[in-house]
Amino acid sequence: MMKQTQLGLIGTLILVSGTAAAEAPNLQTPKPVIYLADNLDEKDNLGWCIDTLGRGFAENLQTHSCKPQGGDVQFAFEEDTGLIRSVAYPDYCMQYNGGDNPVFGLVTCEASNRTQAFIYNSETMAISPADDAELCVSAGQASKSAGPFMSRTLELTACAETDAPYREWIVARG
Repeated sequence: MMKQTQLGLIGTLILVSGTAAAEAPNLQTPKPVIYLADNLDEKDNLGWCIDTLGRGFAENLQTHSCKPQGGDVQFAFEEDTGLIRSVAYPDYCMQYNGGDNPVFGLVTCEASNRTQAFIYNSETMAISPADDAELCVSAGQASKSAGPFMSRTLELTACAETDAPYREWIVARG
C-alpha cells in the first residue's frame, strides 16, 4: 500500500512539474485577441499573437509578440461563422491559402468561403479549419527578432504531431 501511494505521489509530482514548465504570457494587448497559452521564448513575456506580416495592413499573417497597444495583432473569433476577423481591419479575415506555398492570408471576409471557416475547441485550445479538425493553426518552431519584438511563422500542422505549446490558443473576447 505504501509503495502504491509513493508511486502515485511521484506520478503526480512529475505531472505537476511537467505542467509547470509552461509559462503563461503577461498579456497586455487589449481584447479581443487570440494568443498562445504558452509564452515560449518571447523575450519580454508579452506572448504570441496572430499578426499581419510587417507594419500595418498586409496580405500575409504570422505569429508575433503581442503588442501592448494592440492594433494589427488583435483578431476576434466569431463562433457563429467561424471567421477570424481583424480588429484593425474589420472587413478582413484570416484565410488558409493552400497549394505549393501554404500560408495564412488576410483577405476580404466572406462567410461562405470555407477557407475562412475555423473551429475553436476550448478543451484542447486548438484552432482548426472547419473542414479538418485533425489540422491545427500553429506557431512555427523558430523565433526571430522583429525590431523591438519577435516573430514566428503561422502554420497549419497535424495536431497530433505538434507540441501543445505551439498549437494551444486562448481566444479572449472583448
